Amino acid sequence: MGLSNYTHTAAERFMRYVQVDTQSDPASPTQPSTEKQKDLSRILIQELKAIGIQDAELDEHGYVYATIPATSSKNVPVLCYCSHVDTAPDCSGAGVKPILHKNYDGKDIILPDDPTVVITTKEHPYLKERIGDDIITASGTTLLGADDKAGVAIIMDLANYLIQHPEIPHGTIRILFTPDEEVGRGVNKVDMQKLGAQFGYTLDGGERAHLEGETFSADGVSVTFHGISAHPGYAKGKMVSAIKAAAAFVDKLPRNEWCPETTDGMQGFVHPVHMEGVLEKATVQFIIRDFDTPMLATHEERLRRLVDETVKEFPGVTTEFVIREQYRNMKEVLDKHPQVMDYAEEAYKRAGMQAQRMSVRGGTDGSRLSFMGLPCPNLFTGEMGIHSKQEYVSVQDMEKAVETLVHLAQVWEENS
Repeated sequence: MGLSNYTHTAAERFMRYVQVDTQSDPASPTQPSTEKQKDLSRILIQELKAIGIQDAELDEHGYVYATIPATSSKNVPVLCYCSHVDTAPDCSGAGVKPILHKNYDGKDIILPDDPTVVITTKEHPYLKERIGDDIITASGTTLLGADDKAGVAIIMDLANYLIQHPEIPHGTIRILFTPDEEVGRGVNKVDMQKLGAQFGYTLDGGERAHLEGETFSADGVSVTFHGISAHPGYAKGKMVSAIKAAAAFVDKLPRNEWCPETTDGMQGFVHPVHMEGVLEKATVQFIIRDFDTPMLATHEERLRRLVDETVKEFPGVTTEFVIREQYRNMKEVLDKHPQVMDYAEEAYKRAGMQAQRMSVRGGTDGSRLSFMGLPCPNLFTGEMGIHSKQEYVSVQDMEKAVETLVHLAQVWEENS
């Protein structure tokens, strides 16, 4: 198996890309949320043009668009391969020092810049499957950025390979690199007409052979308590504390169910992610998640009841309850286009893998893209331990993903 007579470039590209700080900022109102994300995007434009893709462009919002031209005369649907350039705000992405551990031997990986950061097979059992692979980690003080620069490097390597091998029949492939995926705004300003693709695949998954065609459906909820201010020296019978009301409300949230700490598999949850307030006004922000979209309303109604209970305990308090749709389960769209997953399964098979259909306890750019008219499941990259200093990726996983993308383009061409 593998791409014969081809020297992969994914690992070399990846180790350069992760050294560019592209952390996004959830508090920023701009798009992209941080200008430094464009630092990597500009590098990608230069490299795409060096490969021979002359239409590569970076727009004002931080999106990279590029085309791998068709080599088939058939009327093949235009595919999009997509990854995001930003890294998560959860852990520093500045000054990343990638380390290549050749021929991993299965022992604990102690990261040199902070020896207390140790990547173990106990905490990361997938590492046991990658013994003998070349593993890339950070140095112990930052995340690595495999989420999702592994995906970016895979798509760049794929572009390099297909341009070098025009004898491989495939349709037009559009490349899309997005900013701000980690802060939930990754496709807010994608120009779908410019993109011009009919079907897509994000490269933002983890273990080899995982094929993700289902995500959470997601809402955000903001609960605001309005109190009554008074001078504390003369507040008896007058003051009503929004802070205390919000605290009492949060205390009503279950601790043994209905929360991320106690749910897994196909279970949904309600999760407070931010709280701020003063005497007159206090706000608690939630994320609501479930694979069954109608269950979001059920969760939200339960949350409203807790708000109502709290109000009864604090006479004079008024509240606002605001729901914002975030994304929906991509399965609702993909079920209408079964060939998108079926063709991916065939590509995995040709690359020597049995596809494992998985559900994502989260969302991807593909969740939103699917509902924007681009059915878009998620493929593996090898990125593991994401959003942490223990992040790692297998070089061989990245190379296997490149091979899979080649087969996938061919499967679409053959079935057109």
